[in-house]
Amino acid sequence: MSRAARGAPLRLLAEDVDDLAVISAALQDAVARIGDIRFEASARRLTLGCNRFRWEAGEGAGERIRTGLQLASVLGVQSRGLRREARDAVVSLLGVTFEPGEAPGGVIVMTFSGNGELRAQVECIDAALADVSPSWPTPRRPFHPDE
Repeated sequence: MSRAARGAPLRLLAEDVDDLAVISAALQDAVARIGDIRFEASARRLTLGCNRFRWEAGEGAGERIRTGLQLASVLGVQSRGLRREARDAVVSLLGVTFEPGEAPGGVIVMTFSGNGELRAQVECIDAALADVSPSWPTPRRPFHPDE
């Protein structure tokens, strides 16, 4: 049995587009409250706390786990379709991508359901994902009609 199937916590680092794609896959269908997204301008850090679906647990398993994503070297953040004042509003993360700019910088884009978007202007890709709690069962497995 693999470590992922046994429930070992994920710890991932991303320093390039391929690494970021792995983090994006792990975070697909994660849910977060708007209040769990924090940009610390002086530290140049963007943090997202979320409950991610444990896709790596395999078919039939329905588990979520508390996870943190931290982006470093963040120069600025813009959002669209996300109401910052609605701190308890829940959003579902669809994916994390990178739009290159002046190398090695660019924009890390977090796309949420309902046309929400968070854009982090970064000096370079420097991301870390870490599971921070035990997993728990969930009866709701994310469903995508085009599957």
